[in-house]
Amino acid sequence: MHPVSEVLNLRYYRPAIYNSRPTSFLNREPRPMQITVNPELKAYIDPLTPDEHDALERSILAEGCRDALVLWGDVLVDGHNRYGICQKHNLPFETVQNPRFKSMEDVHLWMIDQHLGRRSVSDFQRGVLALRKREIIAERRARLLASSPAPEDLPPEADTLPPQASDAPAAPVVPEARPLNSREDIAKAARLSSSQVVMIEKIQKQATPEVVEALKAGTISLNAAAAVAGLPEEEQKAAALAGKEELKLAAKRARDAKKKPPADDAAEHAEQASAPADEVEALRAKVAALQMENTALREQVSALRAQLEEAQSA
Repeated sequence: MHPVSEVLNLRYYRPAIYNSRPTSFLNREPRPMQITVNPELKAYIDPLTPDEHDALERSILAEGCRDALVLWGDVLVDGHNRYGICQKHNLPFETVQNPRFKSMEDVHLWMIDQHLGRRSVSDFQRGVLALRKREIIAERRARLLASSPAPEDLPPEADTLPPQASDAPAAPVVPEARPLNSREDIAKAARLSSSQVVMIEKIQKQATPEVVEALKAGTISLNAAAAVAGLPEEEQKAAALAGKEELKLAAKRARDAKKKPPADDAAEHAEQASAPADEVEALRAKVAALQMENTALREQVSALRAQLEEAQSA
């Protein structure tokens, strides 16, 4: 049912399920279970920094695991760091099933929305997540449109037949995710400005992995990373490997190059501007030379005619 995953045994846990109200839980007695860690889901969101992980571990050791782990069946969706810490120290925790998950896309969208609302997520990470959300929603809508029959293909009675009653319990209604059609929509979802979204798109498309890692580590700002992303790849890598100061200088070089054209380009533009005038002068000189040559030929013809007439009269 699920991709190849890592299955971990849990000694004790306190399970919970959604009540009629999504924010409350029904607790049960501890008993053994299995939780499956899907590597793809675990890596879907950027990991905590070492300092953040240490702070979380200290909090759990002091106060316990306060937030329930979210599962899809036996697959762990949210709480990978808490789960690892609880396993390490043999601490109890609660789990909760989310009945709205019907596909991996539902899981991804839920994970994205959860992390977009967290204050610890950086601007760059929020922008990346919002762009992922746009892609997922767009792909889902495209598949839906492709699979939906055209109105003319529907049978005549399709609009008149009443829906069939069913005794099966109704599945939870999952509201359709709002499409992110514009940069303004993405910026609103990620709590960013439109200009920041533009910079993040540029970084995703042009920045080398070394520059992206420097940005994630806080070595370089979002604005500076977008500027460095416009440089050749080798220059980006060299700046990232050299460290913070070199990245700042590289960003300054990129901005300065964008403000004014290089001297070679200016000379080329001047040469191109002067080219038409030089060509006109050359054409004029050529016309004058042809006119002189034509005049000389006419004089030669006149002299030959005169000689011919003298020869005929003699």
